[in-house]
Amino acid sequence: MDFVDRILTCTDCGGEFIFTAGEQLFFLDKQFKNDPKRCKPCKSRRGAQAAGASNGSGPAAAGISRTETRTVCSECGIETTVPFKPTQGRPVLCRLCYKNKMAASAPAAQTASPPAAQPASAPAPATVAAEFDSAASSAPHAAHRQPPQPEFAASDVSMAI
Repeated sequence: MDFVDRILTCTDCGGEFIFTAGEQLFFLDKQFKNDPKRCKPCKSRRGAQAAGASNGSGPAAAGISRTETRTVCSECGIETTVPFKPTQGRPVLCRLCYKNKMAASAPAAQTASPPAAQPASAPAPATVAAEFDSAASSAPHAAHRQPPQPEFAASDVSMAI
């Protein structure tokens, strides 16, 4: 589905505001049935009144509105809006391309993990103790550190049933 920016009229102030393609995609994702009725300043004002101005928490109560920047998606080339200022040299994705990229990378991360028992990067217990000793001798507060406790074997533990 291709979305196009639409101009809507605010029910509070009567002014026109843009219902962007990105916002329309968000409304579709959240399965909202109705278009927005108020512009962002009126919505912020109404939210602050409903929450009680004495509460004073959040960006709406402080009178801060989030700015959105229009940009072009690096993958599909459509114009979209993002809630941050893009930096040069870094790709900016529209909501749909971002979702597809996250879905594609999730199965790859699951298959790349090593099998069950012990990860390959875990050092042997003797190595950990040696690293601790070398770090403790060079640290300024080495006297306050406790040496690592020895691991117990199954024969050291007796169970009373």
